[in-house]
Amino acid sequence: MLPDPVPGRLRWRCRRGMRELDVVLERWLASHYATADAARREAFGRLLDAPDPQLLAWLFGRERPTDPGVAGIIDDLLASRE
Repeated sequence: MLPDPVPGRLRWRCRRGMRELDVVLERWLASHYATADAARREAFGRLLDAPDPQLLAWLFGRERPTDPGVAGIIDDLLASRE
């Protein structure tokens, strides 16, 4: 059996106070993390540092991240909802 390419602590960081955020973040982790380059993985880590209200503002389009790497991850998350 091949090892899981996603570190367990990263999975744990995707667990938020809202189920909706859990689902969106875990979906990106499952579908993009394994093939992401180091810069994208680091951007995802920075995104996870944001508080839940900030994540919601980004995901609902009320605000846009100033960090271009985080903005790219938000774009991925928004595209996967469509």
